[in-house]
Amino acid sequence: MSKKFSERAKEVDENASFPFENIKELQESGYTSLTIPKKYGGQELSLYELVRLQEVIAQGDGSTALSIGWHMGVVRNIYEANWDKDMLKEVYQPLLNGALINGAATEPQTGSPTRGGKPQTIAEKKGENWVINGHKSFTTMSPVLDYFLVTASIKDTEDVGNFLIPKERDGIRIENTWDSIALRGTGSNDVYFEEVEIPARYFVEKLEKRKKVNPWLLHIPACYLGIAGAAQKEAVAFAKNYSPNSIKGTISDIPSVRTKIGEIELKMQTAKHFLYSVSKKWDESDKEQQFQLLPELSAVKLVVTNTAIEVVDIAMRIVGARSLSAKSPLQRYYRDVRAGLHNPPMDDMTIEQLAVKSLNQF
Repeated sequence: MSKKFSERAKEVDENASFPFENIKELQESGYTSLTIPKKYGGQELSLYELVRLQEVIAQGDGSTALSIGWHMGVVRNIYEANWDKDMLKEVYQPLLNGALINGAATEPQTGSPTRGGKPQTIAEKKGENWVINGHKSFTTMSPVLDYFLVTASIKDTEDVGNFLIPKERDGIRIENTWDSIALRGTGSNDVYFEEVEIPARYFVEKLEKRKKVNPWLLHIPACYLGIAGAAQKEAVAFAKNYSPNSIKGTISDIPSVRTKIGEIELKMQTAKHFLYSVSKKWDESDKEQQFQLLPELSAVKLVVTNTAIEVVDIAMRIVGARSLSAKSPLQRYYRDVRAGLHNPPMDDMTIEQLAVKSLNQF
C-alpha cells in the first residue's frame, strides 16, 4: 500500500490535491479502526505498533501519513479522555466502519492551542442544544472528515470544552485555504462553524487547565522519520548507481560519500531507537508512570523531527544539484520535513519541559 502512495505522491504534491485514493484504501483495509479499544470492537493497537505503521505509510507519502495519523490518535485519545460510555458507543460504531474524525482546535487569532490561547469559537447553550460559532484553521483532512472535534469557549464562563460535530450538520463551511509548500496534500483548510446546532450530549468533554499527556501525538515524529527514511533510500540508490566518467565504479566508492551515507544511517538508528523505546515504555507503564513521561514524549518529537531534517539535507548533498530538480522526490522530502518544526509540541516548549524536569529532579 505504501508503494502505491509513493507512486501517487508526486501528483498530489504538484497539484496540492487531497490523496482521496490513499485515504479510501486505508479505510477499506480496516486500518482506520485499528486504534479503537477492543471493548468497542477495535484492535486496540499499541503506541509502538502505531508509530511503526505510520512510519511505513510516510515512506510512501508524508501527507497521507500525517493526515491519517491525526485520525488514529484522536480515535484512541477520546477513549482515554473518559467520554461518556454511551457517547463512545455512538461514535465508535461509524468509526469501525471507516468514518473519519479529527480535532478542530487551532484558530487564526490564538495560534496553536498548545500555547494556551482561549478559543474564540463560542459554544452557547440554547434550550436543550448547543450552538457553535467560530473559525478554525489547519483542520487537517477536512475534505473527508465525518466528525469535527471542535474546541470552544463556553459563553459567559471561563470554561473550554470539546464538542463533537458531525459533518452533515447545517452551518459548516470549508474554505480551500491550504497553500503550504510542505505536505501539500493534507487538506488542512479553514473551517467555519456558523450557528451549528448540536444535541446536548455532543458536549463531550470539559477541558482541564492541567495539561494531559497525549502519547498518540507520536504519530507526528513517526511521519517525519518515514519521510527521512524515503530520502535515505533515494540517496543510497543514487550513490550505488551514479557513475560519472571521472571515476571508476560509482560514487558509493568515494570516501566522502560513504561518510555521508554512514552519518545518515547513524542518525536514523538513533532516531528510531528513541521513538521505539519511548513508545514501548508508554505501553508498559502504569497510569502514574505514564504521566511522568510527558517530557520524554516531547523530547522524542524534537529529536526525531530535527534529525529528519538533517537526514534529508545530507541525502541531498549526496545527490547534489539533481536533488533540486522538480523530478526528484528529494525536493519534496526537503519541504515536507520542515513542517515538523511547526507541529506540536514546539521545540521551545519541549526544552522548557526538560528544564523543569531536570530542576525538579536534582
